[in-house]
Amino acid sequence: MENEIEIIEKNKTWELVDKPTDKLVIGVKWTYKTKLNLDGTVQKDKARLVAKGYSQKPGIDFSETFAPVARLDTIRTLVALPAQKGWKLFQLDVKSAFLNEVLHEEVYVDQAPSFMIKNKEDRVYRLKKALYGLKQAPRAWYEEINSYFIKASFQRSPSKATLYVKAAESSIIIVSLYVDDIIYTGSSKALMMEFKTEMMMQYEMTDLGLLHHFFGLGVTQTESYIFLHQKKYAKTLLDKFGFKDCKAVASPLAMNEKLSKENGSEQADEGVYRQIVGSLLYLTETRLDIMVAASLLARFMHGPTRKHMGTAKRVLRYIQGTFDYGIAYEKGKEARLIGYCDSHWSGSEDDMRSTSGYAFNLGSDIGEEQVGATTILCDNTSAIVITKNHVHHHKTRHINRRFHFIRDALQNGEIDLLYCKIEEQTADIFIKALERDWFEYLRRKLGVISAKHLEGSVEI
Repeated sequence: MENEIEIIEKNKTWELVDKPTDKLVIGVKWTYKTKLNLDGTVQKDKARLVAKGYSQKPGIDFSETFAPVARLDTIRTLVALPAQKGWKLFQLDVKSAFLNEVLHEEVYVDQAPSFMIKNKEDRVYRLKKALYGLKQAPRAWYEEINSYFIKASFQRSPSKATLYVKAAESSIIIVSLYVDDIIYTGSSKALMMEFKTEMMMQYEMTDLGLLHHFFGLGVTQTESYIFLHQKKYAKTLLDKFGFKDCKAVASPLAMNEKLSKENGSEQADEGVYRQIVGSLLYLTETRLDIMVAASLLARFMHGPTRKHMGTAKRVLRYIQGTFDYGIAYEKGKEARLIGYCDSHWSGSEDDMRSTSGYAFNLGSDIGEEQVGATTILCDNTSAIVITKNHVHHHKTRHINRRFHFIRDALQNGEIDLLYCKIEEQTADIFIKALERDWFEYLRRKLGVISAKHLEGSVEI
């Protein structure tokens, strides 16, 4: 608590003034948190002074509140590139990040509990900079850090607002921001050291060294792989729903698993079902092997039955046997963008709609220029012929012309649509339940493996 107050004072976050009679004074409170390492050991204890922002009124106490944050697909891409290039990922943590940004509004807060100034207890603080908890704090911090990166000659990605790139001669550094966590990588150790030094001079920072944990994901960096996983979350998930010691199964869905809204079974607990499905959907960020199962279960969030619940529990039993699985990005692979696409025609039992799946192994705004067309592999020869045949005939007259944009991309050399055997169709794992051997083969092809199979692996 004393450290937090010291940082607030050092940053000149506020000034003590007489209590205004015509302005809202926002209350504050202390929050406490113990940050843990992935192995459960204590990393550090934190105390934070938080404003009770829920009492703020829009248009009076704040205006803009939106601030972009890194998406998980951006993080996966940022992991894939260093793996291919043989780079390392590093992390910085901004101490009390929201205390760095200047406020444009007139905001007053009470004095902090346990730190009231003697004989001045009736006074309040006028904020010059933001506190955690204020509605406008995330927006103000993003504007501050974005302004700094632009001044430091970084280029912001046109498609990812929290991704920044800086090139110097033949070197490059790439930075991604998630609130007060910063991860960075690059081709030049000197450029990265310069970046870290300047950041630590500009802000109160903690150098966390090699990236191990970010955005709820665990990261293991070896000489051969960068391994992205959610082992800790998977264990917490199993414990939460009572599956900690359950018997494992080999696949998330039974072969040719089909579910429908009306299946004759009794209604299940909707609240518990939604919690399970929501948790599974978050787990798909590193567990692509449960994507089709989680997506299938998500169709029945309203009025789930015991059969739906039974399928959801089977997925949990599958996780029990694979909780240490994640995505392994192998170092030294060629930097080419290759896509797989597949569809399960009329797979839905309720409305006969189709399920489409696709997988791409690389794509970004981080300085990688691809020469030549992107290869897309499809196991449907008719679809390939239609895209390459300029003649419309009676079999394709029902297809609206706006769906033929892929033909233009093919003619412009942006993509190259090729046939692949169904046995090699990686996207097949995203559209339906598969038999065990095929499922495990495609799972490995996606790079989803156990941490135990990593060359030179360490305990996670």
